[in-house]
This record gives sequence, structure tokens and C-alpha cells, in this order.
Amino acid sequence: MSADSTVYIGTCGYSYPEWIDAGIYPPGTKSAQMLDLYGHLFPVVELNYTWYQMIRAETVERMLTAGGTSLVFCAKLTRTMTHEIGDDWRTQADLYRRGIQPLLASGRLLSVLVQLPPFFRRTPENRTYLAHLFDSLQPLPLAVEFRHCSWAQDSVFKGLEQRRITLVSVDAPPLPDLFPALDVVTNPDLFYLRLHGRNLQGWRSGSKQQQFDYAYSDGELCQWSRERIPRMRSHCTAGVILFNNHVAGQAVRNAQSMASLLP
Repeated sequence: MSADSTVYIGTCGYSYPEWIDAGIYPPGTKSAQMLDLYGHLFPVVELNYTWYQMIRAETVERMLTAGGTSLVFCAKLTRTMTHEIGDDWRTQADLYRRGIQPLLASGRLLSVLVQLPPFFRRTPENRTYLAHLFDSLQPLPLAVEFRHCSWAQDSVFKGLEQRRITLVSVDAPPLPDLFPALDVVTNPDLFYLRLHGRNLQGWRSGSKQQQFDYAYSDGELCQWSRERIPRMRSHCTAGVILFNNHVAGQAVRNAQSMASLLP
């Protein structure tokens, strides 16, 4: 593993009507055309619709024909297993595994993102649940994003390393209780960085348009590109860097800037 490891750079989501006004997509672009257009911009996309609704195999098969044959994917785990956990979560995990199977079989699935909410703290009950969830999602490649600082412990990182699960590195506002920005590698197959923006006022506003309204400066991007990303890259065979500050197309511009900053 070296600095020559493959790094995929893209955005969290792609189907944003506001990107037409921002000049990312041409005027009159329909939602069904966006993935194909996106595939001409970046080599990877994170599917966020799979957080809102259960992924279906027929939908995935259609997506595999769009965006070009080289586009690779990350996909969020559905919220019924992370934010709105019910007694049927094992059934939900089984449905998810089946729905994403075409993407896995195609060899174009980099990772499934298990994004946990800020209220999911490191308690014995939550630790047990998470271990069972990871087991139920096998053999999918997994990455986990913690939003509460209680999970920032060496014992957690060691457990992920033993399971070969990627710890997601995050860039977000420096607010109390949020998971910190780290460059810890727990899976030699993949590092995973999500940049959410640093909008202090908007982060807990309850509005995604405010929360993710942020444009990184080149200086802020260099905080990652000069030291942290090279360190992670040196320990992994591949990596993915995704921008979530989608408002007004800022994620696209920042992703393009990051691509120019990395060797």
C-alpha cells in the first residue's frame, strides 16, 4: 500500500434539482438523466436515497446501466436500521442485502455506509445491537460513521479492525459531542472520508439546506490533502472522498478542487 492507492472522489447524492440552477446540470435536465450526467463528472457516487427507502434490486439494475460502466457506488443503509430501529430490523437487513445484491455482484459496490445518529451513544445496549447488525449485513463491505464522540475510543477502532469494517472519517463543525475529525484506518481495503461542511449555525437548525450550506476554501481542503489523506492512503489499497455540502452545487466544486490538490 502506498500513496499510489486508488482514491475515488465524488459527492453524497447526485439528484439535486438545485444543481440545474447552479450550472452543474444543463437547463431542463430531468431527474432520470442526472446519474448519467453525474457519471461524466466523478468516478464514484454515494446513494443517499437508500437511507429514506429500502433499496430494490430492479432499481439497482437500472442504475448500473446509467452513469457509465465505470461508475462505482457507496450506499447508505436504510434508516430503519440506524435511526428508526424497530423489532423487525433483522428482516430489514435481509431485505437490504437482497436489494443491493446486483450492485455487489457487479463489483461496483465500494461500501455500505452505516450512518448512526448523534443520539446513538456508546452504551452496552447499542454496542450489542451494532455487533448484531454488522453480523446480519455480512458479506457486504461496511463502513460506519459515528456522530457521537463516545465512540472515539481505541477499543472501538480495534473492534472495527478485527471485523475489517471501515471507520468513516468526518469533517464537520467543531461542536460539543460530535465525533471528531480523525484519520484512523481500521480497514486496509478502504478509507472513507465524508466532508459535511463547517456551518456552525446551520448544523443543528433542523434544515438540511442550512446544515450543508458551506463552501470549503482551498486552505481548508489542504488540511486533509497534505497530511491526513496521505496518511490514510498509505495504509489502504483504496479510498473514497465524498462531499456532502450539496447546497448550490458547492459539493461538486469542492470535490473538483480536492481532486486537483491530490497527487
